[in-house]
Amino acid sequence: MRDVEMNNVLAQLRALSARAGGAPAPAAPAAPAVDFGKVLTGALEKVNVQQTEAAKLAQDFELGRADIASVMLAMQKSSVAFKAAAEVRNKMVQAYKEIMNMPI
Repeated sequence: MRDVEMNNVLAQLRALSARAGGAPAPAAPAAPAVDFGKVLTGALEKVNVQQTEAAKLAQDFELGRADIASVMLAMQKSSVAFKAAAEVRNKMVQAYKEIMNMPI
């Protein structure tokens, strides 16, 4: 091993040893606040865009301007995105019901 690599490994071992000995680990930077409503709205807009693109490709296929492979791929992508959004909605409704049924 080269001296630089050995020094790097030694520094890492010292840092791990200090953490194990009770020394506080360096604080991780705080995660930025995320607005759940905006995230959900953005996800639903993406699903809508995928469905619109799939419908446009299907229409282009009917007019002879697109191939079947790209149409089928777009349709499958939009279908998976829609099913995922429906599952998220179902889980949110289920969580809401559980919260509402909690005793005070």
